[in-house]
Amino acid sequence: MTKPTLQSGVTLLILAVGLAVSQAQTSTSAAKPAAPAASPPAAAPSEFDEFVNQTKKPVDWLTWGADLRLRNEYFNNALSLNQGTANNEQDYFRFRGRVWASVMPMTNLSLNARFSGEPREWMKAPSASGAYGGRSGLEERYGILDIANVKWNNALDSPLSITAGRQDIALGDYYDWWLVLDGTPGDGSWTFFLDSIRLGYDAKEIKTKFDAVYIYHNALPDEWIPTLGRSSQNRPPGAPADVPYNLTEQNEQGVILYASNKSVKNTQIDGYFIYKQDDHINEIANGDDADIYTIGAKITGSFAEHWTYSMEGAYQFGTKTDPYWNNPSGLNTTEADIDAIGAKAKLSYLFKDKLNNQPYLFYEFLSGDDPSTEEDEMFDVLWARWPRWSEMYIYSYVNETSRKIAQMNNIHRIGLGWSIDPMKNMNFLVNYSALLADQEVPTRAVGAGAVGGAAPLFSGDGSFRGHYVQAILKHKFNKYVSGHLWSEFVWMGDYYTNKELMSFLRAEVLLTW
Repeated sequence: MTKPTLQSGVTLLILAVGLAVSQAQTSTSAAKPAAPAASPPAAAPSEFDEFVNQTKKPVDWLTWGADLRLRNEYFNNALSLNQGTANNEQDYFRFRGRVWASVMPMTNLSLNARFSGEPREWMKAPSASGAYGGRSGLEERYGILDIANVKWNNALDSPLSITAGRQDIALGDYYDWWLVLDGTPGDGSWTFFLDSIRLGYDAKEIKTKFDAVYIYHNALPDEWIPTLGRSSQNRPPGAPADVPYNLTEQNEQGVILYASNKSVKNTQIDGYFIYKQDDHINEIANGDDADIYTIGAKITGSFAEHWTYSMEGAYQFGTKTDPYWNNPSGLNTTEADIDAIGAKAKLSYLFKDKLNNQPYLFYEFLSGDDPSTEEDEMFDVLWARWPRWSEMYIYSYVNETSRKIAQMNNIHRIGLGWSIDPMKNMNFLVNYSALLADQEVPTRAVGAGAVGGAAPLFSGDGSFRGHYVQAILKHKFNKYVSGHLWSEFVWMGDYYTNKELMSFLRAEVLLTW
């Protein structure tokens, strides 16, 4: 596999820009007199820092900021699952820019907004069905207000917070948010928001935090607040009618009740109930109708010096109607009762040395639908269809699960990893996972991917998904510039018809004001 020359050159250019900006800011800092060698207090802000701080908070009641994320992504075979198909390689640039502001008209009350856009430059024609009309070139997309809310802290002179409107919500372990994070999987990691009302109560006397969330979320980006620019894909002349960009595949409502307790020393115990209702719309063919009830619990903590752990499990029931469900023989319906389970666990050893060495073991199980039953045993990850542990493998689920990206299910994931900080503000980690399927037959495979269809992508006679390897190098040059190099590979197993290599490479620079 050889990367295109242009792609490689521009990737290096992106990283060079980040380094140049970093060095420019460092030079400005160096102009400030050094602190006395005898004392180790934090260095005084540089002239550039002071300028930024004054600019971002020009008055007491207003703060604002901005960032620009520059990414080049390349992957091969992750979406097509077949090296022999056209456009099995993807190579594109993503330019996400955001600007945000918070206004405080009075104490404890804030009005918050953020505007975001992400044009993309396709170096190769997209292989995703309908994406940018299957062409290369600049895809402008649209701009969207992805934060728009009012927040009231210490409401009614109590430890109650109320946030109403468009907001980001993450529940669970940091950067391992299992069921609630991303309400907009259709646009990738461009936005994450949920249109919702969130109440938080901090009962300090019993060391417990409570959250109650109501969600009313639309599939189309301009349904509630107009977007800036096209909110449908710009198809080429003579192509079928434009199809809408979608944040998700159906309109969604829901209720989340979440409690987190720290009464036990070095331990946090969480419990939750989540209800999610899906309502399909005519504009999107692969939307669901569903009533999903999830009951779950999580425990995290440290049982001894250097050792940390996390365990979480959930059970789901309800009903779902999925137009792509290949139901059992004799059933003339796409509706089924849900009976699904999921669980995950992680054990880490913290050396607490200068390099911050941390080896860890992990396991995850998401049940798959058993084709021999009338029930639907597929676990639904609800509002967490995001690249939680893999940026690449989420694409493989498009052909497996009703054309839905990151609808992870039907998997056992067991593995180990290591994280180390080789120098200040730098982190390197490597992970290995053995991936297995709970069920050999994916009952929501689509098109040629369906078992029994023409040239199926899934063998129907194997449960080993493959060997997964991930390596990531991250570095924060300073408070304004950070970046990473990211790689992932899967050596496909007998769960797939084509036992080939999936690969993913990414370079990123993030500029923050």
